[in-house]
Amino acid sequence: VQLQASGGGLVQAGGSLRLSCAASGRTFSSYAMGWFRQAPGKEREFVAAINWSGGSTRYADSVKGRFAISRDNAENTAYLQMNSLKPEDTAVYYCAATLRGLSSNVAGYDYWGQGTLVTVSS
Repeated sequence: VQLQASGGGLVQAGGSLRLSCAASGRTFSSYAMGWFRQAPGKEREFVAAINWSGGSTRYADSVKGRFAISRDNAENTAYLQMNSLKPEDTAVYYCAATLRGLSSNVAGYDYWGQGTLVTVSS
């Protein structure tokens, strides 16, 4: 599966963005999807994940209540709705896919998109 992340940009603190991850190739609905982020000088960290059906989700504590992951299997797309953004949310955001089930670990994913930059100004 090939993944293309989009939707990043510059936003003021308190604002919102919606990231999209468009998938092509093998059957999208077979994959659990995850979002990760990497800030300058830091390791890539888990943000959110969703299982193949959308019936199960998982979030990092730092984004719970502010971010929402979803998917549209008919459109082969996963989304990350980000609300109440903070400067510490600034990072390159990556979407990822796995056939091994929902995971919050980088090593749990086999396919990665190219990343989209989110910058939150204070």
